[in-house]
Amino acid sequence: MKVVISAGHGKKIRGMSSEWLDEVDEARKVTAQVGDNLREAGVDVVTYWDDISTTQSENLERICDFHNAQGQHDLDVSVHFNASNGQGHGVEVFYTSSAGHEYAEAICDAIAEASGLTNRGAKNDDSIGGLYFLSHTNEVAVLLEICFGDNENDCVTYYDEMDNICEAIADAITTVGDHDDGVIKPPDPEQPDDDVLFSARGTCSTFGGPSDTGVSSDEGLAFFYEFSDAPWLFLKSQPPGTTGLARRMDSATVFFLACRWDYDVCSKDMLANSGQMALVTNTKTGVCRLAHPADWGPHEAETGRAADLSEALAKSLGVSTDDEVSVIYPYRAPA
Repeated sequence: MKVVISAGHGKKIRGMSSEWLDEVDEARKVTAQVGDNLREAGVDVVTYWDDISTTQSENLERICDFHNAQGQHDLDVSVHFNASNGQGHGVEVFYTSSAGHEYAEAICDAIAEASGLTNRGAKNDDSIGGLYFLSHTNEVAVLLEICFGDNENDCVTYYDEMDNICEAIADAITTVGDHDDGVIKPPDPEQPDDDVLFSARGTCSTFGGPSDTGVSSDEGLAFFYEFSDAPWLFLKSQPPGTTGLARRMDSATVFFLACRWDYDVCSKDMLANSGQMALVTNTKTGVCRLAHPADWGPHEAETGRAADLSEALAKSLGVSTDDEVSVIYPYRAPA
């Protein structure tokens, strides 16, 4: 496995800076340490930061040109720190491709679990207008926003947990990379805890998106009613000839699922607004992924199946129609 990691911005083109944190300085520290951690794990790593550029456009081009000059490799990573109005908090990771989504979700979850930072989730860059790094690198790419550098609590957490954060990033990259290389490492079987509200096991299929002709062009979803309810689930524009949200779902990129949820236990409002994810597992291999609850279904009498998955989720799990999966909701990481 080969990974290329760069620190955002440059020596002469500074990023965000607050009384608590300087983005360029800290991004370089994270880049270097993650690189060291990956090398210890046997990964071929190239690290980079820009000391030359004097304009933002030159800086962006130079960083992407460096990544693209490294020959064929598995992953491009750009390290940044976020900023808003001092109120924003947490970690988020941006991606574009379905492979990038898998890395982004794993890295974001790992940082949050290792540090206690708020998990803002993996974000499809297409939904915010396009980050230069993600659209101008040739390989699978992710852009990390480690925390908010203008939020004092985030900065305190980052400094306290910096070593753990860097180790978590490296571990997440190698875990996904091993899976991509065909070396599947099944986890111990997940068993529902006492506080699990819903679990299911059975065969699956795929649903959602412009190519899903199994739903009508105007079909909606069970607990999302407008694009603005969950923009991360949907394509930026409505597919031609359709009006319903089911056909607008970004099935090729986003991990989501439908199950026959028991609304008396996990209500529509909880499924739509709690931010809690479901753990979906390929019962044959043990490969598991976190996914967004998105709809109710499939109809048991008609299909006999237990879950409908997005195309991206099914591909990542390595399952096809009528393969068996298990679902646990909500998923809570082991203490």
